[in-house]
Amino acid sequence: MMTLLIATRNAHKAREIGQILGGDLRCLTLNDFPDAPAAVEDAPTFAGNAARKVLALAEWLAKNPVLLSTTVSAAAPFYIVADDSGLEVDALDGAPGVHSARFAAAESSSAANSPDAANNAKLLRLLADKPEGQRIARFRCVLAVLRLVFLPGGRLAQAVSPRQITLLDGVCEGRIGEIAAGRGGFGYDPLFVPDGHARSFAELGDEIKNNLSHRARALQKLKQFIANEPG
Repeated sequence: MMTLLIATRNAHKAREIGQILGGDLRCLTLNDFPDAPAAVEDAPTFAGNAARKVLALAEWLAKNPVLLSTTVSAAAPFYIVADDSGLEVDALDGAPGVHSARFAAAESSSAANSPDAANNAKLLRLLADKPEGQRIARFRCVLAVLRLVFLPGGRLAQAVSPRQITLLDGVCEGRIGEIAAGRGGFGYDPLFVPDGHARSFAELGDEIKNNLSHRARALQKLKQFIANEPG
């Protein structure tokens, strides 16, 4: 069975990725490796942050082969996947962008993520005087993918290099609503209305969202990428 190690502790994100990929796939997250280090996400782009997360995790696993010795078959495909994603609002010159998860905290010296409600409140405040035509936005996701090959005992068969990382992206265009609507989803979902719809991601539900979201589109590219990989 193929194993996918998703470089996140976000249960919402992990569930969404599992739902979209489906199939005969075992998904692990950083919750399965509580001692894994957190990558410093200070790159200016989504691609840079995603690649840093994959590389940091791969290097840590290379130094701790015993962690995988009982869970990974040397013959089974194993991938580390990390994403960095966020919201880009045209009227805010692309903000919050890579700072999406800590948008409200950006006003302080804290590097921690902000509560979703605080991020949404700040976004609404900044767009309060903007009419619908000036509330154009998009969700963007970049996936970094690295295939690891293991020897018996969990040791890596190859050195880890940034050149081995593949980047895949997905974009969902839409606009920012004037009020938060819906109780589903997470993050900016209650505010984001995708093109072709009159309701927010939080109102549309997982089935619709998982067919058109930025992450869904990037993950479809991941499915194709994995399908084309040698066994």
